[in-house]
Amino acid sequence: MARDIEPAGVVIVGGGYSGTMLAAELARRGIKAVLVERSGREGRGTAYSTPEDAHLLNVVAAKMGAWADQPEHFAKTVEAEGYQPDDFVPRRRYGEYLNAILHEAEASGQVTVVKADAQSAKPSDSGWTVELGDGSSLKASALVVAHGNQAPEPPEAAECISDTLFVNDPWSDAGRTAVERAAATNSDVLLIGTGLTMVDVVLSLDEAGHRGRICALSRRGLAPRSHADHDPAPIKIEEVPRGSLKQLWKWLRNQSARVGWRAAVDSIRPYTHQIWQALTHADRLRFLRHARPWWDVHRHRIAPEVAGRIKHLVQEGRLHIIAGRVKAMNEENGRLSVAIQRRGMQDSKSVNFSLAVNCTGPLGSISESEDPLLNRLFEGGHARPDSLDLGLEVDGKSRIAGAKRAWALGPLTRGAFWEITAVPDIRGQVARVADDIAEELKR
Repeated sequence: MARDIEPAGVVIVGGGYSGTMLAAELARRGIKAVLVERSGREGRGTAYSTPEDAHLLNVVAAKMGAWADQPEHFAKTVEAEGYQPDDFVPRRRYGEYLNAILHEAEASGQVTVVKADAQSAKPSDSGWTVELGDGSSLKASALVVAHGNQAPEPPEAAECISDTLFVNDPWSDAGRTAVERAAATNSDVLLIGTGLTMVDVVLSLDEAGHRGRICALSRRGLAPRSHADHDPAPIKIEEVPRGSLKQLWKWLRNQSARVGWRAAVDSIRPYTHQIWQALTHADRLRFLRHARPWWDVHRHRIAPEVAGRIKHLVQEGRLHIIAGRVKAMNEENGRLSVAIQRRGMQDSKSVNFSLAVNCTGPLGSISESEDPLLNRLFEGGHARPDSLDLGLEVDGKSRIAGAKRAWALGPLTRGAFWEITAVPDIRGQVARVADDIAEELKR
């Protein structure tokens, strides 16, 4: 059955930052949109739905404006609350900010929010028909897929472990409950992965009063670096080697030696899309296999306050960040026995935990996604994974290859743009896609 909603110009699937801001940008242009979000987190998404003030933005307020033409908008919004432009504001507050933008777009009459699970999308004579989980459908002239980061694939060793002992998605309701339970009992916890997700889970445990042992494990044992004051060292794109990962890495190391690694990494941020697209397929694969862990911890930094808390926990002996891998995982008398092989060692050692949490980050292979809409699009030939299997294949305008009047946003376009996960990166994409949709719907 069809919902009692006037046919929209655009159906947007996904109500996190990307979907929310596209709906708002389209409303500015007088284009009606229906925003479909199944989690009830519309206007916040996973990243900004945390209720904990310990979870801070990884970018200062001055750079977090949601509108592409007003990068200072967020800083001005929270100024009266005592926040300065160079403050790292709680992510909870940013979620409230996005939610307010969404409510304003709804009040304009241009945006309708539908809390439902999008099951499939098929081209129709009028554009697209999106089937929802309750059996109803939505019709629109255009489709935008704005899924954010998806839960990772569970490690093979955890396949037979019960949900009470292993959490694959720490941001799910069950995941948060498990973390709170571990904190209440001061249980020893294993975190598989040492990136940004690890940092968030450690903070959640600490905020909840956890005093047990936390072991964070990854192949290289690399943790995110801290933001720190540094003098900018802007460059021109012509100064950066393109088309060769080896030359690019050599240039970045030399530049880091001259101006410091933070300034060197920041200097190429305006050009990351161009640099990425100039690399050969082989070099992109090489980057993902060998250089990505180092890039991630230097590029995606954490607030100094957060870095200080992590350092303090390590110094207290409550947090251990080690390089190694999980070789096996078994349940024994209601606890986990985990065989851990440290990097450089031949043998593994069994260690007991009461909970293990997958902190490896978002799903790495889009073909492994369990999302019904994406899978139906693949099956119908209306979309396909990019050559790296990071997301959907799109063109330079973020249009989905193999489909008409269909676009993808945010992390789903990593294969084409790579750096497309932070607000300063995505907001420009959102505005460009809104312009492209407006032009397309005029035809």
